[in-house]
Amino acid sequence: MSECLPVALTSSGARTAIVLGSGLGGFVDSLDHRAVVDYSAVPGLPVSGVPGHAGRYVVGEVAGVPLLIAQGRVHLYEGWSAAEVVRGIEMMHSLGVRTLILTNAAGVVNPAFSPGTWMMLSDHINMTGHSPLRGGAHFVDLSEVYSLRLREKFRAASVGRGMRLFEGVYAAMPGPQYETPAEIRMLRTLGADAVGMSTVPEAVRAKALGMEVAAFSCLTNWGAGMSGGQLDHAEVSAAGRLAAGQFAALLNDVLPGL
Repeated sequence: MSECLPVALTSSGARTAIVLGSGLGGFVDSLDHRAVVDYSAVPGLPVSGVPGHAGRYVVGEVAGVPLLIAQGRVHLYEGWSAAEVVRGIEMMHSLGVRTLILTNAAGVVNPAFSPGTWMMLSDHINMTGHSPLRGGAHFVDLSEVYSLRLREKFRAASVGRGMRLFEGVYAAMPGPQYETPAEIRMLRTLGADAVGMSTVPEAVRAKALGMEVAAFSCLTNWGAGMSGGQLDHAEVSAAGRLAAGQFAALLNDVLPGL
């Protein structure tokens, strides 16, 4: 795959990549930029039309560490298959990326958590009905999708910064509609702490490829029925933009030690 990719990507030297979710694209403002490549310039890569997903790769550095940043992603609800959703992950792996950090905007399911904070994923529940591994006998062990080693490093960094970082289970729903109050109650009963419409296919494919994965949800809003407000994508994206700075600070602490 790497033979037909733009030189800016093949020469990045990045071993770590980050996928940015809704409203979190502003994180790249903190980078030492080296190059920008639109997804449309990568053969075979799907391009998202969702607001808050710029659809481009940014090559840069954080704390002297080379990074490949995916500024936005595509989703199952746009009509892409699970195999298409993870093509970007496969491309990163072909370039030599071995550590993957996923981010998303998510709704709060656990009433002990709160909007405006971050949750580090300890596990997930795949409610989408799809798998990027479909099509073969790919029996991948998912006992530890989200690396315990990485979680310990991020946990220690958050404590050192005095940053409130929840840890919990992410439920992936197919979307694009937001969940009903009954669905939120169901997810809470199943053990979910947050809910969104992405991340899980990418995490599963990365795990199957042998990549070390960490994932974070920017908790942007209460789940349906947990407050009196209406859910709105523009507000979700705005909350993500406000929280991007916290995540950038956390990465500055952790990346040099990876």
